[in-house]
Amino acid sequence: MLQNNPILKSLINSLWNTLWSGGIANPLTAIEQITYLLFMKRLDDMETKREGDAAFTGDKYESRFSGTYVPYVDESLYQITDKVSKEEAKKIEESLKEAKKPRPKEELRWSQFRRITPTDKMLEHVRYNVFPFIKTLNGDTSPFTKHMANAVFIIEKPTLLFEAINKIEEIFIEIEKDASEGGHTFQDIQGDVYEMLLSEIAQAGKNGQFRTPRHIIKLMAELVEPQLGHKIADPACGTAGFLLGAYQYILTDLVRKKDKKKLEKDEDGFEIGSFSAVLDEKKKEILDESFYGFDVDITMVRLGLMNLMMHGIDNPKVDYKDSLSKSYNESGQYDIVLANPPFTGKIDKGDINTSLRIESPASELLFLDRISSMLRIGGKAAVIIPEGVLFGSSKAQKQTREIILKDNQLEAVISLPSGAFKPYTGVKTAILVFTKVEEKSKTWHTEKVWFYELESDGYSLDDNRRRLKDFPLPETKAAFDARLKTKIKDRKSHFFVPIDEIQENDLDLSFNRYKEYEYIEQTYDAPKDILAKLIKLENEILKDMEELNSLIG
Repeated sequence: MLQNNPILKSLINSLWNTLWSGGIANPLTAIEQITYLLFMKRLDDMETKREGDAAFTGDKYESRFSGTYVPYVDESLYQITDKVSKEEAKKIEESLKEAKKPRPKEELRWSQFRRITPTDKMLEHVRYNVFPFIKTLNGDTSPFTKHMANAVFIIEKPTLLFEAINKIEEIFIEIEKDASEGGHTFQDIQGDVYEMLLSEIAQAGKNGQFRTPRHIIKLMAELVEPQLGHKIADPACGTAGFLLGAYQYILTDLVRKKDKKKLEKDEDGFEIGSFSAVLDEKKKEILDESFYGFDVDITMVRLGLMNLMMHGIDNPKVDYKDSLSKSYNESGQYDIVLANPPFTGKIDKGDINTSLRIESPASELLFLDRISSMLRIGGKAAVIIPEGVLFGSSKAQKQTREIILKDNQLEAVISLPSGAFKPYTGVKTAILVFTKVEEKSKTWHTEKVWFYELESDGYSLDDNRRRLKDFPLPETKAAFDARLKTKIKDRKSHFFVPIDEIQENDLDLSFNRYKEYEYIEQTYDAPKDILAKLIKLENEILKDMEELNSLIG
């Protein structure tokens, strides 16, 4: 977590302050502009690594920076007036023609343009050459190019760009250090910046929009175990953190299957491997077609696209779409769905997709229905929901729970600690894990549900979210895997509840409804003895007061 690296947090905070003082005060606008710069830097680093890998293996690799580009030219500097002689006019025309000649794309690399002087020339090059290049990086028909079409690079001050570039250089140096020393081998750079800047917004989480902590994402990916070739989706993807988590899990699992010795523990106690050793061209092509995200905020769509591309997914499928609206009609399409849909959003009833069965504008209920329908038979989901959904008595809440229990095998309800989403919100949440069995089922496909209480997620449950020394999340995964083989004697920390008992309790799925509480009988002195002690205490107080009074005299 970003909060646990004070140097990185300080650097990102400094970068934010640099943009703020430079006139970019809107946090989401600042996030976008910073992300563009991070993307330029990360793109250069990734291409350098791929070129090096190709040189080492002898494979052919055509860099994104191979070939030429047509540079931007300010033609107002080459105007020919009546006062100019024919000879001078010819020279101006030749100079303009020379300026417009194609130039090597190598000039568009971060490592090249960051050294351009003076700074006004660097700003002109980045704004009119580098930024248009990255906007069309994946060709005219890609989701990335489509959603970047209206993106604008709004940094206008040369000194501001220069300072921002230097700050980003410092950030990447610290990230590399953090990766080697702290075990953060899968650093979500863009996500960390988003998390940090989001905390600057006073109304963060107002519409249920806040980033899911990376360690919770890891746990959820471990629970559903996505595999190479699976089609994976997030219907409210934000910066695509869940899709990245699934990507990380798949790569680690490939390493696990190839050579377990190359696995190591990350900062949360989960296994992680060196990914470059397992990614050949065929696997990479499969992964490029595996990840799908949707969001109703175009800024989030752009951030999500760039985030996935910064981590090696060259052509991600993240789209600007409301997955609850009439325009979204995908069902039975996905093997894995990972999501933390908005908690407090209210949807316009007139635009809710008629295929959804929940008669409510509450987004947390509609998304559960949507996620269930998105899964193909045998597909699996892990979803974060506010705990009120588990025990609410409204018709819509009961109907939602019925869909999850009938259409799916609800495998687990994992109760998260109330501080898991601080500093954004203290809402108590839970993870639902379920597997699709039948669409619009008339019968119950859940036989029993495993309940688990996660008392700590490995971080302090205050706004600071400091890293603790224990590793409870791998323990949760181990308990989940062993749940069918373990003989459970009581209902204290984790246990099964049969469907008939759940039905008797109005489909209540909250952990506390079924938890077995241990009551310790309290013993008290007899009333006469208590009164005697009080009289003795009172006499001692009176004696002390008389002594004090005599001293005052």
